[in-house]
Amino acid sequence: MSAMRCDSHVHVVGPIERYPQLPTRTYLAAPASLADLRRHGATRDVSRFVIVQPSFYGTDNTLLLETLDVLGADGRGVAVIDPAAITRADLADCAARGVRGLRINLYSVLGGQERSLGQERSLGQERGLAPLFAALEDIARAMNWHVEVIAPIRTLAQHAERLAGAGVPVVIDHYGVYGSATPDSGDGRALLHLLRAPHVWMKLSAPYRVSDDPMQTRPDKSWLAAILDVAAQRCVWGSDWPHTPPHEMQKDGGVVAPYRGLSYARLVDDFLAAVPAALSDQILRANPARLYGFPRAA
Repeated sequence: MSAMRCDSHVHVVGPIERYPQLPTRTYLAAPASLADLRRHGATRDVSRFVIVQPSFYGTDNTLLLETLDVLGADGRGVAVIDPAAITRADLADCAARGVRGLRINLYSVLGGQERSLGQERSLGQERGLAPLFAALEDIARAMNWHVEVIAPIRTLAQHAERLAGAGVPVVIDHYGVYGSATPDSGDGRALLHLLRAPHVWMKLSAPYRVSDDPMQTRPDKSWLAAILDVAAQRCVWGSDWPHTPPHEMQKDGGVVAPYRGLSYARLVDDFLAAVPAALSDQILRANPARLYGFPRAA
């Protein structure tokens, strides 16, 4: 039996009275349950999930770990930690429950910060990608984990040499959040060169985050082709469920901003239609099994 399809980038959100969201959040995230996620995935034979810690939970990974407990062998997690505060016992507990990566988020905004797709600033310098990465790299190496980075393409390009020299696997979110850059632009070439490194992976997730259309479900043909040309064996697919509201709708931490009303099935179908048939199983099954250490199918 072949490995199950894996959605390598999802978030789970609980009731705020039980799982508090950071006071600096820019919107109130509505509940998004594992049961609903599984129901969506089942329509397209997706039964493995990688739960990624969202920005509004900060370093409180309680819900992520509880979700992994329910998923068991079908779940893996990417946590957010304070490297100066976490203990060895905490790390061991995270590993036992399915965490396989640590996340650096230089894209999602919290209160008092501003960012737009068309005005990408070098957040890596402002918020210190290099020292953050170094601290997490040491922990990831000891735990045999990876470091996941979500940042605008300009930040990735400026720190490409550091990421290329990393001693642990590096996973880049959402097509490298390329914005208006093209594959043959300076930043585009830098990202593609970085992806040639044998330890660097790409999440082919959330095409709407790199499009002028906030409801886009189809990957950009030129970027998809360029990425697959250099790193098809290190690409995984993700839905980004429950589809976080666009940044321009994140204006008030006390108000629920609706998730994008996207069809999970359409996201899967449009991705499969865009990818060469010979690569679909590799990206949705074999590659995530290798990256996240899912058990082999019986």
